[in-house]
Amino acid sequence: MRDVGGMERISSMNRVIVIGGGAAGMIAAYAAAKYGHRVVLLEQNEKLGKKLYITGKGRCNVTNACEEEKLFESVVSNPKFLYSAFSTFDNIQIMELLREAGCPLKVERGERVFPVSDHSSDIIAALTRLLHRSGVEIRLRTKAKSILTGKRSVLAEGDEGQEQERDQVTGVLLTDGQRLEADAVVLATGGLSYPTTGATGSGYQMAQELGHTLRPCTPALTPMEVEESWCASLQGLSLKNVRLTMACGGKKVWQGFGEMLFTHFGISGPLVLTASSYYYKCKDKKQVTVSVDLKPALTAEQLDRRLLRDFEENQNKQFKNVLGGLYPSKLISVIIGLSGIEADKKIHEITRQERSRLIETTKNLNMRVTGLRDFAEAIITQGGVKVKEVNPSTMESKIIQGLYLAGEMLDLDAVTGGFNLQIAWSTGYLAGISIPL
Repeated sequence: MRDVGGMERISSMNRVIVIGGGAAGMIAAYAAAKYGHRVVLLEQNEKLGKKLYITGKGRCNVTNACEEEKLFESVVSNPKFLYSAFSTFDNIQIMELLREAGCPLKVERGERVFPVSDHSSDIIAALTRLLHRSGVEIRLRTKAKSILTGKRSVLAEGDEGQEQERDQVTGVLLTDGQRLEADAVVLATGGLSYPTTGATGSGYQMAQELGHTLRPCTPALTPMEVEESWCASLQGLSLKNVRLTMACGGKKVWQGFGEMLFTHFGISGPLVLTASSYYYKCKDKKQVTVSVDLKPALTAEQLDRRLLRDFEENQNKQFKNVLGGLYPSKLISVIIGLSGIEADKKIHEITRQERSRLIETTKNLNMRVTGLRDFAEAIITQGGVKVKEVNPSTMESKIIQGLYLAGEMLDLDAVTGGFNLQIAWSTGYLAGISIPL
C-alpha cells in the first residue's frame, strides 16, 4: 500500500530495509527478521551473494575456525571496534547456523572453513533458505539511490528535559523513483573490489550524503607489481614453504610463512595478498620492498654446510649443473644471475665470497614494490566509513538515527583465511538484532 505522499508502506511490525544482498546484508536481514521485524532485502543483481559465489576460487572460505584471540590478531584495521560484534556472533556461531540450514562444512589447513561440497553456491542456498524461513521479502534487480531522512525531536544526552532535533531514517529512494518507507535501514552494499559483481561504491556515496566521512578506499588482498624484470621470466612459478618479509625504508612492516606465486607483472599468492594489506601503512611507497627467504628452515650457517656438501660431491661440474637439488629449475638461472657467479664456472673454483653471495641471495631474494594491482584483482576494499562515526555495540550510525552499517561498508579489513567474511557475518548480525522493536 502507499500513503498520500507516494511512499510505499511495508505493513506490519517495524519496517526494516536492508540494502545489499551480500554476506553482511543477508545475515543482517535474517537477524532482524528473527528478532521480530518486517524486513525487505534489496539486491541490485539478479541473484543474491554474487561476490560470495566467486570467493575462495568458487569454494567460499566461509570463516576461520581459530580461537577468538586469532580473530582479532588477523584484523588489520580497527580490531578493537569488533569486540562487541565478534562476541555477539562469532565464527563458531556462523558455522552452526550454516550447518543447521543444511550446508555441511569442513575445516582445512590454516583452520579455513569451506562447504564440504567445495561449492560456494551451497552457502548462498543455505542463507537464502534462512531468509525465506524467517519471512524476509527479497527484491532482486532493485537498486537503492539514496536513504531518506527526516527530523525527530529527542531528549539531549545529559540535559534532562531539553529536546533537540536529530536526523532519522524514514525510507529509501530507488533508482526507478519509487520510495519505500522504513523505520530503519541497514546499509551493506560492500566495497569496490570485484566490480564485475556490481560493486560500484554506491553505499559509500549514500553514507557520505548523510554526513558520514570515509577513510580513502584502496585495493587490499591484491597482487603486487615489482620493479625487477626477472620476475616476468618466472611467471607461473609457485614457491611453497618460504618466508616473505615486507619492509618500508628498511623497517619490517610484515612477515609471514607460506606460499607465493610469480606473475608477468610481479608477485601474488597467499603470502603476497596478506602483505598487500599493510602496503598503505607505509608512508613512503617508493621505499617498499619484499624479501623472500627461499630456505627458511635453514640458518645461513646450515645452508653453507649444505652447499659445501653438494660442492664437494660435484667439484668438477659446472655451477649451473649442481643447483637442481636446492631450487626449482625455473629459478636456477635467476639465482645464478643475482649471485654474480658465472654459470659455467667449475665448482672447485668458486670462492668463499661467491658462496656467501649465493647464500645471501637464497635467504634474501629482494624485490622493490612499485604498486598494487587495482580493484579488479583485489579481494577486498581497505577503507570505508570511519568507525568512530558508528556505535560498535549496535552498528548504528552516530549521525543518523535508524541507520546501521555493516561489512565492507566500514573501515574494517583483515588478512586472508576467512576473516573478512567473519567481519561481514558479525557486523551484519549485530546490526540486525540491534534494531529496536
